[in-house]
Amino acid sequence: MKQILFFILLITSVAATAQAEFNTKFKPIPPSFGVKPKKIPPSGTISPDIPSIKAPNVFNSTSIAPPQSQLNSSYQIGKKESFSMTPSDEFANPGDRYVAGMEKDLDKTLKEQGLKEGRGTLLRKNVSLGDFKTKADYFIIRLRDFGAIDGDLVKVSNNEKVIQSEIFLESNFKDIRITLDKGFNKMEFEALNIGTLGGNTAEIQVLDDHKNVIVHDYWNNLDTGFKASIVVTKEE
Repeated sequence: MKQILFFILLITSVAATAQAEFNTKFKPIPPSFGVKPKKIPPSGTISPDIPSIKAPNVFNSTSIAPPQSQLNSSYQIGKKESFSMTPSDEFANPGDRYVAGMEKDLDKTLKEQGLKEGRGTLLRKNVSLGDFKTKADYFIIRLRDFGAIDGDLVKVSNNEKVIQSEIFLESNFKDIRITLDKGFNKMEFEALNIGTLGGNTAEIQVLDDHKNVIVHDYWNNLDTGFKASIVVTKEE
């Protein structure tokens, strides 16, 4: 038993001596990075390489009112602006006020001259385009709509004999040849309808077999069922 205790004390003594000798001989080796780390400046300082930025001081001005130029503007902060969908006359052309009246007068003049159709008073009577005497064997009737092309239709007859039952009047003339009877001839042009824009309107030219103009006339705003007519007496 004494030998065991002696052995344990011997081992403990040797271990303590070795540790003390190791501690006195060990020297730490400092790390080597190759690049020296930058020194961090103390807080509250700014590096001389970075330009300083100075924030504006909104409290330097003793007045918070906007400049006088802004006070004179019609649009101001805090000012209620009215909004309207109705067009303003502020930038209107002064001549525009007369346009409506001028257009109305022009429209009236064109209708009176037979150059424009309109839903005016319809003509409810037959119209005579004249009486003539001729030695021609036939007449050429030329018809067209002198107003807007709005669907005017005309029937052509001579001595109650239908020559053309329905002619659609267009902007260009349409020709119809009528052989004249000996003696009395009554050529009639009946309005079969009224157009979508007004009464039946037509321009008519009548030429003889030598292309001499016998009639050049118009009828305007003729109502449905009424006629324009020409009386021709063929002489020997």
